[in-house]
Amino acid sequence: MNANIAVVSYNSDWPHQFNKEKQAILAHLPKANVAALHHIGSTAVPGLCAKPIIDMLLEVNDLDKLDIESEKLRDLGYEIMGEFGIARRRYFRKGIVSRTHHLHAFLAGSDGVKRHLAFRDYLITFPDIARQYAKVKQEAVNACNQDMEKYIAFKNGFIQYHEQHALLWRFG
Repeated sequence: MNANIAVVSYNSDWPHQFNKEKQAILAHLPKANVAALHHIGSTAVPGLCAKPIIDMLLEVNDLDKLDIESEKLRDLGYEIMGEFGIARRRYFRKGIVSRTHHLHAFLAGSDGVKRHLAFRDYLITFPDIARQYAKVKQEAVNACNQDMEKYIAFKNGFIQYHEQHALLWRFG
């Protein structure tokens, strides 16, 4: 199914939207399994244009326990998507008609966590690269004809290249 793909200017309310949702999630999930909850993706990078969907990264101590606890996220309006194409991840999305949040869950300290946080911090630290990424995202919207797979594929080369640099920058 094709969704309306729109990349909009940075919204200074995105961090507030993240914090509000973070509090709701932390209030619903058992604390013993939650290691951390981070704001990731383009909405976490000040000044960067983005699809207006808040991406979050949940670090958990046990994915099997999260699978059992996932119904608590459904109570908050999340759709439970399982791994959804990425091994050792659990993916949840909120907003069937108008998507508002994506929640990616990985084991605490895993490669998935390191990759997402390094890329976010790299874009924050290097605004010239964030500006290049913004340009790529706008070109992707123009080229994809509202096809999400094409949009993702268009950006993939840039992301893979800079993600590797981000990991080297962060971890040496």
